[in-house]
Amino acid sequence: MPPRIILLFSGKRKSGKDYLTDNLQKLLSDRCEIVKISQPIKSHWAREKNLNLNELLGDSEYKEQHRLDMIRWSEEMRDKDYGCFCRQACHNAADRPIWIVSDIRRKTDIAWFKDNYGDLIRTIRITADELTRQSRGYQFKAGVDDVSSECDLDDYTDWDLIIDNGKERQQLQEQLGSILGLLSHL
Repeated sequence: MPPRIILLFSGKRKSGKDYLTDNLQKLLSDRCEIVKISQPIKSHWAREKNLNLNELLGDSEYKEQHRLDMIRWSEEMRDKDYGCFCRQACHNAADRPIWIVSDIRRKTDIAWFKDNYGDLIRTIRITADELTRQSRGYQFKAGVDDVSSECDLDDYTDWDLIIDNGKERQQLQEQLGSILGLLSHL
């Protein structure tokens, strides 16, 4: 069974994407699947470098130690095939009516999903002010925070929903309610 809707989430590091998508998954239960484009990247990197995949998938300093090298390698792969990681991530996704793609980072990611899934796509941008992100552990890192994996969608404007997850944010239930509004036709 193919998905009936695909929610593409984007946002800067420490904006709260994983927090929101994890809570959305809890709410939707077995109706949804979280799809991570970074999964095939981190899986490959863990195998190649004999690293702990669970640590790379988490939100830890361990991942940050390897982030720059993973970005460089993944950019080389995307130059050859811009949809390679999107395709791999979707290939491994479970048959659920709702897919939550929690880590959209580039215009080419959005383009790949729209080219392959058309009207099923809804785009959501999570924003947070820098002070809030810093309180969550964000520290600017050259080569990470100033490259396309963090900046390519800064000038993208065709979002279906923008959620401020910074200091002026709504309560979690209100944020989730806004996202659920995109699912009203299911």
